[in-house]
Amino acid sequence: MAHYRQLGAIPPKRHTQHRTPEGGLYYEELMGEEGFTSDSSLLYHRGIPSAIVDARPWELPSQATTANLPLIPRHLKLHQLFGEDWKGVDVVAGRRLVLGNADVRISYAVAGAPSELYRNGLGDECVYVESGTAVLETVFGTLDVVQGDYVIIPRATTHRWVPTGDGPLRAYCIEANSHITPPKRYLSRFGQLLEHAPYCERDLRGPTGPLLVEGTDVDVLVKHRGPNGVAGTRYTVPHHPFDVVGWDGCLYPYAFNIADFEPITGRIHQPPPAHQVFEGNNFVICNFVPRKVDYHPLSIPVPYYHANVDSDEVMFYCGGNYEARKGSGIGQGSISLHPGGHTHGPQPGAYERSIGAEFFDELAVMVDTFRPLELGEGGTASEDPGYPWTWSGGRGPAR
Repeated sequence: MAHYRQLGAIPPKRHTQHRTPEGGLYYEELMGEEGFTSDSSLLYHRGIPSAIVDARPWELPSQATTANLPLIPRHLKLHQLFGEDWKGVDVVAGRRLVLGNADVRISYAVAGAPSELYRNGLGDECVYVESGTAVLETVFGTLDVVQGDYVIIPRATTHRWVPTGDGPLRAYCIEANSHITPPKRYLSRFGQLLEHAPYCERDLRGPTGPLLVEGTDVDVLVKHRGPNGVAGTRYTVPHHPFDVVGWDGCLYPYAFNIADFEPITGRIHQPPPAHQVFEGNNFVICNFVPRKVDYHPLSIPVPYYHANVDSDEVMFYCGGNYEARKGSGIGQGSISLHPGGHTHGPQPGAYERSIGAEFFDELAVMVDTFRPLELGEGGTASEDPGYPWTWSGGRGPAR
């Protein structure tokens, strides 16, 4: 993120002795991206951060996918995936894979229990909090998380999710095989968010702490590369990973609330890049927030019919009333998948009804991928089979 931050006790000079009150040494860990040629942070541990006393396989939730064949738009009802037993589910082990490809995996969890310590060694995670509250505990400190937060967790950050409050924590998890950053066009060449960006550094919340948790023989779940792309290992480490006395640098988890996104509007309809919030390798993350809409006297405020020829488009509907999808059965907690090769747009009647509108009260998170998405088990389990035929009045195949 290239925004410097410091917490706790660090020495005046990097890579020099940092001693405990008793005269021993703290152990320095350099956590850096892209072969230490990009953002990094220096963490100072009480124990040796590379020590392990056991390692054994961790069986991940199903990562299997099936191709979108035949090629059709799909509607997935994520709120159907979890019942009343959510209090025993956690955000890590309880994730159900909805959609995925070699670049990004989208999962959903409804949780009420703390997760185990977890580290994603494949890529960064962007977790959107649909509802509920939580504390994210990490080696860097803690983040208080609320509804509407995007939580960006850098690759290989040891952390755990602790839901708070009485209701469920609903988490929409976007896992990359790369890093997730603000779009390059929003940044100066030194990494500052520019004036035309729809958010700035003041909107980003970093961790507080450090935690300094005591403990021995602690388990850490690690997701990493494997023979079929993804695998899991359960480490046992001799000292609790949250033993960091201080750190500094530009690489750390942070939160950004969707309510702080300042929408970019115009006289005529703005294309999806105007709504972009983050990007990863071969995918982008956008959001559609409550906003004034097009004010040209002849404008049509809902999206035009469009063929995004390079992308699959995934919309997660998480608030308000999405004007273009009225009459399709889509509601809170729905996903629409509109694949590349299929022209999509407003439901019948929405085009005409939008004329004269001045404001849209809608909230949605969009992921556009540049390789085709396949359906995970959570996607096939939550599908609405009637959705592909909603543009033709429900007329579908006779079978």
